[in-house]
Amino acid sequence: MEIFPTAVGANSPTTEWKRRFRQRLLAWFRRAARDLAWRRSRDPYRVWVSEIMLQQTQVATVSEYYPRFLAAFPNIAALAAATEESVLRQWEGLGYYRRARQMHRAAGIIDSEHAGQFPHEIDAIRTLPGIGRYTAGAIASIAFDARQPILEANTVRLLSRLVAFRGDPSQAAGQELLWALAEELLPRRGCGEFNQALMELGSLVCTPRSPRCHDCPAMALCPTYRDGLQEVVPLVRRKPPAEAVREAAVVVRRRGRVLLLRRGESGRWGGLWDFPRFALASPGDGDTAEALIAGVDLLTGVLVLPLRQLTTLKHSVTRFRITLECHLAEYVSRRAARETAAEIAWVTPADLDDFPLSVTGRKLGRLISDGT
Repeated sequence: MEIFPTAVGANSPTTEWKRRFRQRLLAWFRRAARDLAWRRSRDPYRVWVSEIMLQQTQVATVSEYYPRFLAAFPNIAALAAATEESVLRQWEGLGYYRRARQMHRAAGIIDSEHAGQFPHEIDAIRTLPGIGRYTAGAIASIAFDARQPILEANTVRLLSRLVAFRGDPSQAAGQELLWALAEELLPRRGCGEFNQALMELGSLVCTPRSPRCHDCPAMALCPTYRDGLQEVVPLVRRKPPAEAVREAAVVVRRRGRVLLLRRGESGRWGGLWDFPRFALASPGDGDTAEALIAGVDLLTGVLVLPLRQLTTLKHSVTRFRITLECHLAEYVSRRAARETAAEIAWVTPADLDDFPLSVTGRKLGRLISDGT
């Protein structure tokens, strides 16, 4: 009698299938798990930091940032007492900066409302800024061994294949099915280890393309492998084509200092400092010098004289492929302060290290610090 589960009807995972899966998964994890710094502690603060960092960020990148961040902010009290700028400076380069700002706010809430102790209850955890259902479940299960399911990109893919789910896992019906499955599979004890094992298997073996099925401890239990459906399960939505964007960043000089402005809380790089940066029309659609003057004026109220182009930086953000033209300009004057003008600062190139910048902002800062 087959014990393969399916996503339809009454053929859900049997008790025997679940027993075999748990047993094989945990045996594999105990011999194949990567030695990652955040797995060496069940301190909820450290688990929380790692889970926030790992959102939409590769493990190799987090491995570099995690120890540095903890060295700067070793506990909740230190993070709560820090300035937002210092937190963003430590986060610089990880992207999705809203994560850092929300974590900083959450540390303040924990410090003031929970006596500095990370809450144990799942409902209390989920009220903290930046913590959704997945992150709350990961923290509660790993730090406190709570019987809480998780569902993120790797486990969505793994669980979809384990039940040969042919629908769209991002839609409500798919989410409901997979969350229910994630909860059903949990053991009575050791839920943190089990959840980490699920994520590890999805990350290392049950990959989006060309999964390493013959290295998978669940191969004999997987209907997707049995039916050769690895490349079509789970259903993947096509990403929209990348949109080419032309932008300008302007280094405005004034008596040995350069102009920075703080970006608003919303949008790309919210809360960071930056050189005046704005969209440009396509080449040939207008005078670039006039566009630079108008753009800097609109953002800061500063009138400038463009001098020359410094460099061009190309990078991608979400679905945008950005060509950033970096220009040098000289300060001329400043209009009377306006409500629409951003918070600005005039800093020496040497002082740029004290300000949190975007990756391209930092590259441009190093360029002018080198005397270009």
